[in-house]
Amino acid sequence: METGDLIKAARGEVPVDLLLTDARIVNVYTGKVVPGNIGIYGGRIAGIGDYPAKRTVSLGNRFAVPGFIDAHVHIESTMAGVSAFVRGVLPCGTTTVVADPHEIANVLGVDGIAYMLATAEKQPMNIYFMLPSCVPATSMETAGAVLDADSLMPLLSHERILGLGEMMNFPGVLGADPDVIKKIENTLYYDKVVDGHAPGLSGRDLAAYLAAGISSDHETVAAHEALEKLAAGMFIMIREGTGAKNLADLVPVITPHTEPFLMWCTDDRHPEDIRREGHIDFLVRKAVGAGVDPMTAIRMATLHPARYFGLNRLGTIAPGKIADIVVLSDLEALRVESVYTSGRLVAEHGRMHPAIGVPAPVSCPSAMNVVLETIDLSIPAKGKTARVIELVADQLVTGSRVMDVAARNGKAVPDIARDMLKLVVIERHQGTGRTGKGFVAGFGLQKGALASSVAHDSHNIIAVGVDDADILAAVKAVVEMGGGLAVASGGKVDAFLALPIAGLMADADFDAIQEHTEALNRAAKNLGCRIRDPFMALSFLALPVIPALRLTDRGLFDVNAFAHVPLLEP
Repeated sequence: METGDLIKAARGEVPVDLLLTDARIVNVYTGKVVPGNIGIYGGRIAGIGDYPAKRTVSLGNRFAVPGFIDAHVHIESTMAGVSAFVRGVLPCGTTTVVADPHEIANVLGVDGIAYMLATAEKQPMNIYFMLPSCVPATSMETAGAVLDADSLMPLLSHERILGLGEMMNFPGVLGADPDVIKKIENTLYYDKVVDGHAPGLSGRDLAAYLAAGISSDHETVAAHEALEKLAAGMFIMIREGTGAKNLADLVPVITPHTEPFLMWCTDDRHPEDIRREGHIDFLVRKAVGAGVDPMTAIRMATLHPARYFGLNRLGTIAPGKIADIVVLSDLEALRVESVYTSGRLVAEHGRMHPAIGVPAPVSCPSAMNVVLETIDLSIPAKGKTARVIELVADQLVTGSRVMDVAARNGKAVPDIARDMLKLVVIERHQGTGRTGKGFVAGFGLQKGALASSVAHDSHNIIAVGVDDADILAAVKAVVEMGGGLAVASGGKVDAFLALPIAGLMADADFDAIQEHTEALNRAAKNLGCRIRDPFMALSFLALPVIPALRLTDRGLFDVNAFAHVPLLEP
C-alpha cells in the first residue's frame, strides 16, 4: 500500500476497502465511547466517519476496541507451535504478542530464535520478539546453548526484535558483569527497550538495576513492591498466567496516575486456561470485575504496551493505524464476538475464520540427548535431615523447609505420609547423565510419577514421584517421544503429550493439546495430586532465579544465597 493512496482514501477521494458501520468506538486517547463508522484501506484505518466503500459490514451497535497486546509471553509455554498458538489466542482478541523465545533458545540457541522468527512470518497476527538475555539463566545449570552479547548483536536490527528480554540475571547486573552490561548497552544503542525480571528487588539494588537501563518488570507480586518500582520509573506488567496469578494483589496500584505505566501480560498460560477463560481478554474482564474502570483496563491492554514498545501503528483505532479491531457486545462482560487484523476478519465466536490458512511448517532440529542406562536416581542416606522445596499455591516462588529423612536400605526415600516426594532433574542436552536429586512437598502424590522436558529455563528433564521405578518409566516416555509430558504408575504410562519441537512444543492444534493436558491432569489427580495444573508447577522447580529453593541438574540451589547447597545434613 502506498501512503499516497491511504491519504486519498482518508479524504474520501477513493473508496475504502471496508467500512465497519454502526460501531461504538472505544477511543483510548480520550477515554470516550463514540458512535461512528470505521473506514479501512490497505489494512490501515483511513478514518472515522462516512466513506465510500467497496464493502460495508454493520457492527450492529457493538463496541469496537483496539486489538489486545500481550506485553510478555513465552509462546513455548503454551506447549503449542506458533501457528497453533496464534489460532488459540487470536479468537480471544489478542492481535499482538511480544514473545520472549528464551525457552527454545536455552535448548537450541540462535537456531531456536531463527526458528521462531521464521514461523512468525505470514501469520494472521503481529508477533514480535525480545532477545533472550539469559541463556543459560545462570551457570548453575546445564543449558543447550550459551548466548553472549556478540551472539545476540546481529539480531538486534531485525524488525521483529523489539529489545532485550527479561534480565533475570540481576546479580550480573548489580555486579556489572561485562557481558550482561554489553547486552544492555547494545540494545540501548539500537534505541530498543530492556525488560526486567526483578522479584523483590528494592532500595539501592533496585536503583542500580534501573540505572543499568532496564525499564520494566513482570515479576512483581505485591502492591507495595509495585509502588516502589513505579516510583522509581519502572513500567509494571501485571501478570495473570497459569502458574503465577498476580492480578488481584496488584489491582490496588491501578490509579489514574499509575495507569500509563501499567500493562497486562500472561507470561506462561496453558491451553486449557486459554480455552476455558481466555487470554488478555480474561485479564481485562477479571480486572473490571475487581473494580477497575473498563476504559483503564482496555488501555492497559492496548495503548500502553504499544507505546512502551514503540509500536506506534498499534494500540488505537485512529487514522493511519493498523486496523486490528476487536468487536464486543459488552465492555464489562467483555465477550469477544469477532476479530479483525489488518482489516481482515480472522475470527468469530471463539473460532478462526475458515478462510484463514495456516503457513507451511518450519523444520526444527532434534533436542533430546539422554542415555537412560546412565541414570541413577538413588540418594544415599548420608544425613538425618533434608532441605525440602515447598510449593506455594498460585505463585512461582517456593518455600524451603527442613524435614527428617526417611531411609530404607541405606537410601533416602520419599515419605507420602508427609508429602515428601522425590524430585529429580536429568540433563538432556549433552548426554552426560548428570542428575540433580532432591525432595519436594506440595504435590500430594500417593503413588506414581510425573515427568516433563519443560523445565524452565534450561529445559532438562524434571520428574517428581513416589518411587524410582515409576519416575524412570515417566522419564523413559519423555525421552522416547523426543520430549513431552508423561504420567506413570505401576511401571506403565497413564497419559502423555508429545512435544517434538525442541522438547517444548507439540505439532498438534490447540484442541488436541488441551485434550492431552486435561488427560494428564486427570491422571495426576488419580494418583493423589492435589494441584490443578501440576506440570506448570513442576516446570518452574528447576528455575534458579526465583526464590527460594530450586533443583537443577547440578544439585539443590538456594536462590537467595545464589549457591548450591547440600541436600542432606547430619
